[in-house]
Amino acid sequence: MVDLVDVVQTLTTPHPLDRYLELIRPTLTARRMRAEVTHVRRSTPGSVTLTLRPTRQWRGHAAGQYVQIGVVIDGIRHLRCYSPVNPESRRDRHIQLTVKAHTGGLVSEHLYRHAAPGLVVDLEPAAGTFRLPAARPDRILLISGGSGITPVLSMLRTLADEGYREPVTFLHYAKSPVLVPHRAELDAIAQAHPNIRIELRYPGRRAADDLEPVTIRSCTEVSGGGYFDYDELERVAPWFADAQTFVCGPNALMDAVRKVFEAEQLADRLHTEEFTLTTVPVDDSDVHGAVSFTASGVRAANSGASLLDQAEAAGLQPEYGCRMGICFSCTAVRRSGCTRDLRTGETGSDPDQPIQLCVSAPVGDVEIDI
Repeated sequence: MVDLVDVVQTLTTPHPLDRYLELIRPTLTARRMRAEVTHVRRSTPGSVTLTLRPTRQWRGHAAGQYVQIGVVIDGIRHLRCYSPVNPESRRDRHIQLTVKAHTGGLVSEHLYRHAAPGLVVDLEPAAGTFRLPAARPDRILLISGGSGITPVLSMLRTLADEGYREPVTFLHYAKSPVLVPHRAELDAIAQAHPNIRIELRYPGRRAADDLEPVTIRSCTEVSGGGYFDYDELERVAPWFADAQTFVCGPNALMDAVRKVFEAEQLADRLHTEEFTLTTVPVDDSDVHGAVSFTASGVRAANSGASLLDQAEAAGLQPEYGCRMGICFSCTAVRRSGCTRDLRTGETGSDPDQPIQLCVSAPVGDVEIDI
């Protein structure tokens, strides 16, 4: 049976059916998924929490996964990836995103300053392998730092909602108590679930540095002191060797956790999610030649940076999302030349191959179809 939507699409050529439906209502779509912002909360300095109501195509997310949203700014659609903070089994099908406004972050700063109820964004299905397993482990350790709290918080809220009864420790690092999102909910979870231990750390901070009184009563807060190490791990989760551990945060925290788990030969029990790109050093001998953006007729000297950075420096505006090789939004075809994967150092030179601009750098002369 021929898809009725396909039939209608042929009648609406040259534009897709959704182009006409959105003129009636932005969230009225046949195929493309969208979401409308229903609530906006700015309770934490420098971040905003958005509640989104997705269209009927939404199938939910697993705790820890991310979604890609498209935000139109000055007539241009920009894609970004954010991890929902709500439990995976939310019955009203809404999505909660807590977005940290990063300096120079076009979309994050726009949402922090201008997001309001009624805003409609494009939405892609949830994705990512950083997630709680369907069969919950017997013990769970959650570690996060800064804005890396978002996927881990979804895991914590999911376990609390499910009535999970095994030991859970949530260890979070932040600069100050006022910068911890959803602090009141963390307190409520700790009070309601004796098996869940919540530990908040503020390295290098003094009590006098707080902008407001600390109100958390059921979470353990420690100011000053050092960062993550083996002794801290033993204090908060002495059973960690028998647990599954999930960590997301800045590179320094991620590296410290990996170092401990590798030393203890527990790397197979550690699950990580990066939100910044870790790259291998670039060999100066690779930085030569020029990059030709064939579809635009632009040519520029190879600076050694990622192809995404070089395209932007040349005045082009290729589509991108995560800028770290996760979402594949910036994929383009390498027509000729050699490129290096910035994450692994591996090179490739097969012609007419799709590559990710954000994690690829040219080695000598390269032609990219942008």
